[in-house]
This record gives sequence, structure tokens and C-alpha cells, in this order.
Amino acid sequence: MTYLLDANVFIQAKNLHYGLDFCPAFWDWLVEKNAAGLVFSIDKVADELAAGADELADWMRRHGDGLFRKTDSHIASHFSRVSIWATGQNYEPAAVNTFLQVADFYLIAHALAGEHVIVTHEVPANSPRRIKIPNVCAGLGLRFMTPFAMLRLERARFVLEGA
Repeated sequence: MTYLLDANVFIQAKNLHYGLDFCPAFWDWLVEKNAAGLVFSIDKVADELAAGADELADWMRRHGDGLFRKTDSHIASHFSRVSIWATGQNYEPAAVNTFLQVADFYLIAHALAGEHVIVTHEVPANSPRRIKIPNVCAGLGLRFMTPFAMLRLERARFVLEGA
């Protein structure tokens, strides 16, 4: 099983649970699991992280080689399936237009192309004003989970030195 990480996984980890300054093991785990071929994200997520111009953007530039997959023609061939699903639901036109322009749209296409599990903090919602990743995953038969579920499933351990 391979995982594709949403931008909010990186951002919330930095801001809340796994700050770069006090929990480097989380970030090392991401790099290690990426090298093992298990954990990835995409170029559009990297663009969102780079826009932050902060320590997370710096980390991404240092460790992003191989972690953020490119959107190529193989991925683009899945765009129509995602857009057909989005336009066929009861979302407001503005919600659909926004979705088709943000990283979430590309993340879903990457997941379809590679049969990846999407990792996100988003939860399903039935609002016609915003398309949420879990709703799209359910509609297209993709798996999704929280970062905490992924860490448990992969048996991640962040142990203090000397313990």
C-alpha cells in the first residue's frame, strides 16, 4: 500500500502535533518511508507548501526530491473521471470551479492512477459549497485515512533517544 499525503498533513503536523523543532522523528519517518516507496505527495501540494515561505517550505525544498510526484500525461488521463464525478454531484458551480483548480483535484487523479491511499485530515461533509477529499474518494472508490491511522497501520514509533 502506498500513501499520498494532502497538504494539510504537512501543515498541521508542523503547526500542531509534530513541530519540526520538537519532533524531528516524524519528518525523518516521512523521508525514510518515501525512500522505501511507501509515502509520497504531489507537485501541487509542494506548490502550496512553498507558498508558505516558512520552515516547512524550507524542509520541503531540502527533502522534497522524490517525495513530491510530478503530474504527467499518465495522471492527466484521470482528470476527466474526477471532473465528471465533481460536476455530476449537487455542488454549487463555484465549489466545482474551485475544486478543479486546487491540489485536491490533482491528488485524487494521482490516487486513481496509482491506486494510492489518500492521507488527509479532512472529514466527509455534505455541504454544496465545498468539495471534500473524503467525499470524492467515496464517490470514486478510493481509500482515504487520517495521518494517525496511517502511522498506526505502518507501526511508526517516535521514541526518545536513550529510551
